[in-house]
Amino acid sequence: MNVARSFNNWRKYRQTVAELGRMSTRELHDLGIDRGEIRNVARAAIAG
Repeated sequence: MNVARSFNNWRKYRQTVAELGRMSTRELHDLGIDRGEIRNVARAAIAG
């Protein structure tokens, strides 16, 4: 994997974690996400 792609994946991961982290527990629940799953969801976002 090249450096630019790695950086973009890292940036997308951090942005996803930040956006989900700002959501309330209720909003996350409405999306079917538990607060403890935020990092896993962010990893899945860059994988697919």
